[in-house]
Amino acid sequence: MVVDLRSDTVTRPTAGMREAMLYAPVGDDVYGEDPTVNELESYAARLFGVEAALFCTSGTMSNQIAIRAQTQPNDEVICDRLSHIYLYEGGGLASNSLVSVRLLEGDRGRLTAGQIAAHINPDDVHFPVTRLISLENTVNKGGGVYYELEEIRKIKEVCVAHGLKLHLDGARLFNAMVAQGSQPQDFGQLFDSISVCLSKGLGCPVGSLLLGSKELIRKARRIRKVMGGGWRQAGMLAAAGLYALQHHVERLQEDHRRAKILGELLRAHPDVKEVYPVQTNIVIAGLHAPLTARIWQAALQEHGILISTFGERAIRMVTHLDIHDAHIERVSEVLPRFSIQKEHK
Repeated sequence: MVVDLRSDTVTRPTAGMREAMLYAPVGDDVYGEDPTVNELESYAARLFGVEAALFCTSGTMSNQIAIRAQTQPNDEVICDRLSHIYLYEGGGLASNSLVSVRLLEGDRGRLTAGQIAAHINPDDVHFPVTRLISLENTVNKGGGVYYELEEIRKIKEVCVAHGLKLHLDGARLFNAMVAQGSQPQDFGQLFDSISVCLSKGLGCPVGSLLLGSKELIRKARRIRKVMGGGWRQAGMLAAAGLYALQHHVERLQEDHRRAKILGELLRAHPDVKEVYPVQTNIVIAGLHAPLTARIWQAALQEHGILISTFGERAIRMVTHLDIHDAHIERVSEVLPRFSIQKEHK
């Protein structure tokens, strides 16, 4: 048995999703003629209570399009230092939008309204113009933690007071919703743009959605074309997205339950120094020195358990729809069998 806990991006389409993809009507989406893409975009916009949506190839693309559509060269974007848009999108902020970045240090990737207000640049030619605030929810590098809605509302008030745009990198937003019992429209009414991934916990083979006003999506569609992201007969992929939104959201609580079990298993292991509080489907653990994450990764791989390294002494495990109770039981059998720390003493 292989237990693949590297990421929730490794999921494969379920039988129901494959059937929906097989029979999806298609057309040329660049001409606006793919009925299933149009249905997905309309459905998502209604779900979040916004005017429009755009189907994109990836969360990186939808994030980068949103930033470019809402900034000008020499503007500044405020985000946490752990943000995906800064760390893992290939320097796109610089190459796509020609913007500066103000990195703040929040609580495991979560910023506060006070922090943001304190770092908005004055109207001075020496400084870039603060234009956009980007939040990530859940925070990947923070161990899948989510924002409380009340704090987001306070951040929105700061943005309104200073005329700033507010973007949400919601790659795992549905995990946050399920964990805290919130609804899509709670977020739709607070953000100027929202990016949500369909290819992580929701289990689609590919695709993300950008949500916002009609004017934003009009600009975004043009930028997507410039980036080479114009779809043709994309209806089969859009059908997977529709199926996921309609069938795979509530089941995320199972991923969260299994992640908490993994967290407890790791917390009890002698090699593990600390485990981040587990709120959703991501488990991050720090190892005692001199152990390294790569040593642990290799040791677990010998037992058929695949994990990710997250720095020199941190490991990450992510639960998803292809991880079942039998996989968790396998991890619970393997982990107590070895202690690399003891072997090195």
